[in-house]
Amino acid sequence: MSFGPHLFLALLEGTVTAFVLALIALGLSLVFGVMRIVNIAHGEFFMLGAVLAWSCSMLVGGGAFMGFAVALVVGPLIVGAMAIAADGLILRRIGYQPESTIVATIGLLYIIQQVVLTFFGADARPVTPPIYFRVVFPWFGYSGYKLIVAGVSGLLLLGTWLAMSKTKLGLYMRATQQDQEMAQAFGVPVRRVYAKAFALGAMLAAVAGVLVVPIQQAHYLMGLDPLLLSFIVVIIGGLGSLKGTMVAAFLVGISDGVVSVFFSPTLAKIIATLLVAAVLVLRPGGLFGEEGS
Repeated sequence: MSFGPHLFLALLEGTVTAFVLALIALGLSLVFGVMRIVNIAHGEFFMLGAVLAWSCSMLVGGGAFMGFAVALVVGPLIVGAMAIAADGLILRRIGYQPESTIVATIGLLYIIQQVVLTFFGADARPVTPPIYFRVVFPWFGYSGYKLIVAGVSGLLLLGTWLAMSKTKLGLYMRATQQDQEMAQAFGVPVRRVYAKAFALGAMLAAVAGVLVVPIQQAHYLMGLDPLLLSFIVVIIGGLGSLKGTMVAAFLVGISDGVVSVFFSPTLAKIIATLLVAAVLVLRPGGLFGEEGS
């Protein structure tokens, strides 16, 4: 394959990665922006979405499409309910203190991993794509399902942006992000906003897991790489900046796809890490974050 088609393939892979990464990182950035905490267990919500998608494919009759459709609805709802429970039982009790929540979410990460390992097992489990077709380009054929993943992720990102900018809950979240004490003084139920923000962030990660698992395989350790890339994205974009998260996700995702296709995935991760180091040195608040934050 000549350079032009090879580059086009790399851009396709990078774009799909960027859309999924934006969905995962948006949840992480949303939680930090509203609650001012770092959720180390965020990648495990992604993993739970994938595992629940596999479970639905096994339990629901009617073919791969029906099982996937059920997982796309049920998976995020179950993970969101778990996030609300974690908020009430753990985070609220420690007062959302930044240092304490890091330790608490590390503990939550290991609890989720071990529970899934116990009941799901250590083996990777494949999930049949709900739709299978190939888009034929002049140089090669490409998975149509991957393009559907990118499209659905784009719609979910748009829906999240509309919810944040047009709904009452979005207004409450933005007010809490700007000034928690002032928002509470004006009657914003901050604790309920925290719980809903934590659940929404977890649900975004879970739905990304459901979408990705037919491309990858469900595995109890599959949340680690998305967690690392999500941290890279939110650091580059600016912690709590949704706009920065989107821009950084496409920057990291497309560069990851191009470098992985032309060179190696390991080199792509090294470049992303070096980019984080450069941003921290030159602009510690991130590309779209507040200086001095």
